[in-house]
Amino acid sequence: CCRLSREDEGRKAESESIANQKSLLIKYAMERGWEICGIYCDEDYSGADAERPDFLRLLADAEQRRFDLILCKSLSRFTRDMELVEKYIHGKFPQWGLRFIAVADNADTEVKGNKKARQITGLVNEWYLEDLSENVRLVLDYKRRQGRYIGAFPLYGYRRDPLDKGRLIPDEAAASVVRRIFSLAAKGQSRAAIAAALNEAGI
Repeated sequence: CCRLSREDEGRKAESESIANQKSLLIKYAMERGWEICGIYCDEDYSGADAERPDFLRLLADAEQRRFDLILCKSLSRFTRDMELVEKYIHGKFPQWGLRFIAVADNADTEVKGNKKARQITGLVNEWYLEDLSENVRLVLDYKRRQGRYIGAFPLYGYRRDPLDKGRLIPDEAAASVVRRIFSLAAKGQSRAAIAAALNEAGI
């Protein structure tokens, strides 16, 4: 079970890449003589996302008992949601006769007394997401207060300032169209009529 999320972008640690997660887990399994039944990999998904395609496929196969063991690099690669940790790792997987191992966290459901450590790790992973979300919100709020543009794409009629990516400047090519739309609207023309006029002009 591998995952690479948006919050990992920009990190230099190569071990966070999908390729290195797979390499680590395959080596770990082969050293123990375990047969690899499948690799479940979700790229560019948050650890809080319970609708990841391969995550859902993993759970479906787990319920069908298509393997005996689930191997992850860390608990956070499986999920950062404490509710899912409890539901599956401490609930469903034992019921289904499945063993769960997170290599980097030394988490192993077969080891007695390991549950509290897994729960603490799960909480820390969930707190990380909450902190990340709050930090992102604070940064974006600060940028807005500074008059910075934080959208992914400029609104029609504007473009990014080539000298300052956080500032918008008028897009001269679109400015005349914007002025025309405003003028037609001021004259009482409907949106449909304005759209028809623009289409007719090839805009």
